[in-house]
Amino acid sequence: MVVDHGRAHEAHRAGRSVPDAPARTTAPGGRRHVLPHHSGDALIVVAPSAERAGATRPPVAAVLGALGVALVAAVAVAVTLGAVAIPLDRVLATLAGRGEPTESAIVLSLRLPRVLGAALVGAALAVAGTLLQGLLRNPLADPYVLGTSAGASVAGTVGLLVAGPLGYLVVPAFAFAGALGSTAFVWRVARVGAHVPIVSLLLAGVVLSAVAGSVVALLLVMSDRLQLRLAAVLGWLMGGVSVVSWEQLGVAAALVAVSVTLGLATASRLDALALGEDAAASLGVDVERLKRVILVASALLTATAVSLAGLVGFVGLVVPHAARLVVGPRHARLLPACALGGATFVVLADLLARVALAPAELPVGVISGLVGGPFFFALLWRQRDSYRL
Repeated sequence: MVVDHGRAHEAHRAGRSVPDAPARTTAPGGRRHVLPHHSGDALIVVAPSAERAGATRPPVAAVLGALGVALVAAVAVAVTLGAVAIPLDRVLATLAGRGEPTESAIVLSLRLPRVLGAALVGAALAVAGTLLQGLLRNPLADPYVLGTSAGASVAGTVGLLVAGPLGYLVVPAFAFAGALGSTAFVWRVARVGAHVPIVSLLLAGVVLSAVAGSVVALLLVMSDRLQLRLAAVLGWLMGGVSVVSWEQLGVAAALVAVSVTLGLATASRLDALALGEDAAASLGVDVERLKRVILVASALLTATAVSLAGLVGFVGLVVPHAARLVVGPRHARLLPACALGGATFVVLADLLARVALAPAELPVGVISGLVGGPFFFALLWRQRDSYRL
């Protein structure tokens, strides 16, 4: 048997799920595919029926290579630009241990951690959005829109207010608990029988985000450490990577690596899920287990991003759509492309936030919101006839 990936992708873009039905053994056009099947936890290898559409796309290796080069170039430019411009050759000399003390302090203590933090945030949010869109079979799923980021921000604020010397460990742990709890809550509230209508999901996410904002304000007002923490918490909530330490980067990189690995391990199962839960189950997918893995991975990615940068919206909405146009809907290709594309997007957004109103700085969340907000409205308008409460 084979997953009819072309039909699934059309439904995914239209904002609806394909009715659960047995998978087809013959793709449109009469071409047959064989699907290996194992007992126990079956690893589904999906052969897309949209091969003729994919023939017009560039090779995946070339796309990933180009995205990697773009990311390296964005990092190089971001490290050199700022209030004090440092030529690239001086940056390289600093990395080699031959830089001037002032340049070394700027590059190694300020800019490089910030730029790498922005890259991790972008990769985490883009992959989290891709996983949630695959799980919900809807293009509007995103950690920011569904309230996952809001839940992480509440718990992360608590972590910031109580954190001591081990704050770089406390805040991610709190944020993960908040992200996982908010995702599970929104899913439970929006679920109607065996289905999760996207409109109900969006409304639940909006309400949760509003409540989370009120809770954060209440925490700040009631905190006896308000005068010490107010500026830091408010700057963090607006989204920014201006203060990122190497300790934070180490923890964040490990969490993102684990979560992306989990996502890649479920790629073929997510492809099968595009046809519906019954069809995926008939192909050997443990659907409930898949849901749990995706929810944990997306919550961990969101928590990592929130702990580093606060609320940075719409990255998980914009980047997966752009990547899907280039590499297609198969998650084994889509997830790496989204990780690289998301990292590049946030690095460039942070660079723009630093230089647009220099010497003042904008929160990177402002830049991502200005880009992603109109994109979200356009997508919602295009898909409006597909949504039902």
